[in-house]
Amino acid sequence: MAMKKQPVTGMKDILPEEMKLRNYLMNIIRETYTSFGYTPMETPCVEHIENLQSNQGGDNEKLIFKILKRGEKLKLSEAKTENDLTDTGLRFDLTVPLTRYYSNNSASLPQPFRALQMGSVWRADRPQKGRYRQFTQCDIDILGDPSNLAEIDLIIATSTALKRLCPGHAFTIRVNDRQILHALVAWAGFPEEMADSVLITLDKMDKIGIDGVKAELVENGCAGESADKYLDLLGKLGTDSDAVRSLTTVLGEYLAKGAAENLAEIMDTVISATNGEISISFDPTLVRGMGYYTGTIFEASMEGFGGSVAGGGRYDKMVGRYTGQNTPACGFSIGFERIVTILTDEGFKVPSARGRKAFFVEKGVKADQLTEIFRKANEERAAGADVLVVRMAKNRKFQKDQLTAQGYTDFEDFFAAKD
Repeated sequence: MAMKKQPVTGMKDILPEEMKLRNYLMNIIRETYTSFGYTPMETPCVEHIENLQSNQGGDNEKLIFKILKRGEKLKLSEAKTENDLTDTGLRFDLTVPLTRYYSNNSASLPQPFRALQMGSVWRADRPQKGRYRQFTQCDIDILGDPSNLAEIDLIIATSTALKRLCPGHAFTIRVNDRQILHALVAWAGFPEEMADSVLITLDKMDKIGIDGVKAELVENGCAGESADKYLDLLGKLGTDSDAVRSLTTVLGEYLAKGAAENLAEIMDTVISATNGEISISFDPTLVRGMGYYTGTIFEASMEGFGGSVAGGGRYDKMVGRYTGQNTPACGFSIGFERIVTILTDEGFKVPSARGRKAFFVEKGVKADQLTEIFRKANEERAAGADVLVVRMAKNRKFQKDQLTAQGYTDFEDFFAAKD
């Protein structure tokens, strides 16, 4: 049977030019986050299936790449359901493995723990431009800090990284709070058991508009009066911290004490601490689909790009699923593949402070001359240059043109010594 040379559907081969860009972006992210005190760490790409199917990952739990049991554990004849055949799966995000990691290692970790994790995740999703079944996430998380200092730090750190990654693009951090979302649902008169359905529909606001949201709410069995009351308030709310504070009065006993003030304080502090350089906006329609969020949620929307380029929030109950004791936790994740897509579409070229030089070595060069060539190359590398030693091609012009396209600017020929 012939081998297939194309990658598996939804996966992709990364060519050298893109790999160069990816490494460049990774270095920027790593440098930025470590300057904020985040600690690099890593978890396995394979996770226990029970952890992945814990009803905390939203729709992503439907997209798990499951791994068959192995050896004697795989009993095909006795299997009645799919879960009888599998015990592990590929991680669909970095947050679920992080909370397991923290639960297992918290005694030896600094408190609070400021985690920096970058790696591949897998989702059996429908592939499209900028979205693959294997992709990279870049997360920072703070575990063990119940105060809004965590959200403020995460927002400023991620905004700093985004500015360095895409300096020519304006972006806005949109914020909300799951407590506000649920209070709005109750205040409008929706039954408690319909809250999740209402929020799923609200999350479609940017795609189907306010009329589409109302129509879907009614179609799903919601009272038209509740839908009108709910959407009318959303249409009147502003986007600044004063709008958030106004919800304390509007929602009254439906809203947890201090929730609105907490979010408003985050917004005000981010703006003041950065002299207004970070744009932050209250978005009452922001939902985020992951089931593990418990409080503040946020996304970064970038100018000229549909959808978010980063997202996250507070998930204070996740660690407790492992340990029985809840631990405050909050994180922000950069959509790395989307950043790569934006810069690739713009034809972005990775800047290099190092000179790039190529040594062309003619066929027939003797061993003693080769020794000198490599010694010279090593000396120039030690002095700060990138030096490629390559066999001289017959068509030297074409060879130089190819290397010029790769960023080489200096060339030196070495011909075989004449006897």
